[in-house]
Amino acid sequence: MVRALHSNFGFDPQNATLADVDLSMAGYQGERAPAMQKRMLSAVEAIPGVESVGLVEPAPLYAGNVTSLVYTDKTAELKPVNAAAQVYLYKVSPEYFHAARTALLTGRSFTWHDDENAPRVAVVNTEFARKIFGSVAGAVGEYYKLPDGTRVEVVGIAEQGKYSSLTEDPKPAMFLPLLQSPESETWMIVRSSRDAKQMAPAIRNTLRKLDSGLPVYIQTWVKELDHPLFASRMAAIALGVMGVMAAMLSITGIFGLAAYSVNKRLRELGIRMTLGAQHKEVLEAALGRAFKLLAFGSAVGLLLGILASRVLTSIVYQATPRDPLVLASVVLAMLLLGLIATWIPAWRALSIDPAILLREE
Repeated sequence: MVRALHSNFGFDPQNATLADVDLSMAGYQGERAPAMQKRMLSAVEAIPGVESVGLVEPAPLYAGNVTSLVYTDKTAELKPVNAAAQVYLYKVSPEYFHAARTALLTGRSFTWHDDENAPRVAVVNTEFARKIFGSVAGAVGEYYKLPDGTRVEVVGIAEQGKYSSLTEDPKPAMFLPLLQSPESETWMIVRSSRDAKQMAPAIRNTLRKLDSGLPVYIQTWVKELDHPLFASRMAAIALGVMGVMAAMLSITGIFGLAAYSVNKRLRELGIRMTLGAQHKEVLEAALGRAFKLLAFGSAVGLLLGILASRVLTSIVYQATPRDPLVLASVVLAMLLLGLIATWIPAWRALSIDPAILLREE
């Protein structure tokens, strides 16, 4: 499931391990932090089975959000009211996009030369490019400004992703080089050919060899997604349970209505059978009214379901308000269950001797 959702996440959590490392708690602050982070990346890359390693702060969809106002390059007064947009901000190492499997649509990724002595650069997502520059095609090479007046050149465009919640609309996001905006606490993403759970002990031992005092929290990226997926999963389960209960109530109501309708027409059905009517004709007469009600109820239910599904899309991830396959399946299922519930009392009545039916008052 998670692999199938990669294009919507903007990253691939499959076979990836997350390690939260807070260097400040081990005394690595200021200029000491980037040097230690390079050592960490090199050491973990040497672990057998590791394909790529990257750092990010914060981790998308999990470790909270950091936002920043951005301004067009022509904006002179950098006041909040003049901001072009408020965007998600991520600080990443050069190998982050490879490790996260976040596709770069155009331009380049970062290198270790993009440090504090180099011109300020950024990789932005497609929504950022459209919102700030008007198009994705012409965004690379353009500049924008941060709240402190720093001019930043766009060197790459990353695919659109999910950053705060799974049901959010496309949001603008920018990725800055970690060396140009140092952070002591970062999330390490380890992409490997081995099972992510098996990588945890190897990563922990490797980091502890560098410094036994490093505080490290390690978990698979798929497992970390349990938190943002929790609300959608609980909503889907709750709606599923309520749907089953509603279906049971509907079937019970249809069965009771059909039984009552057939019982009121027992003499009529007995007369039809006595006069030589075939079972098929009598059954059609018994089911005709119920079938019309069932068809009308299904049409009304379909309309109300489409309207209610608009609310569903804001709760359950990847729910669509007009999925033709789902709508057709629901309607056919309810029609089938309704016909069965209607047919049972009618068939029971027809199995009785017509003479007995004629004596019914």
